Amino acid sequence: MEYIYAAMLLHKAGKELTEDTVKSVLTAAGVAVDEARVKALIAALQGVNIDEAIKKAAVAAPVAAAPAAAGGSEKQAEAKKEEKKVDDKKAEESAAAGLGALFG
Repeated sequence: MEYIYAAMLLHKAGKELTEDTVKSVLTAAGVAVDEARVKALIAALQGVNIDEAIKKAAVAAPVAAAPAAAGGSEKQAEAKKEEKKVDDKKAEESAAAGLGALFG
């Protein structure tokens, strides 16, 4: 994960993504650098528009749940809350999977 963070930090700073720059960031952070992982990261990011990938992976903020109808039971409201939690968790997992696939 720290390799991806290094690449994102370099991208945000407007620096070129090369093996040497990624190694420098990781070394500065106190991470033991694995040459193979650095090479794989750089190869995976070749030709990738990182800004566009981040936009696609961004998860929209969930819309607030509508208040329960007057006279509705408390159990129905609780069931809706549980359903929303499950949907939110699925959205988070989907976004995380997308980012993982993006950076190999």
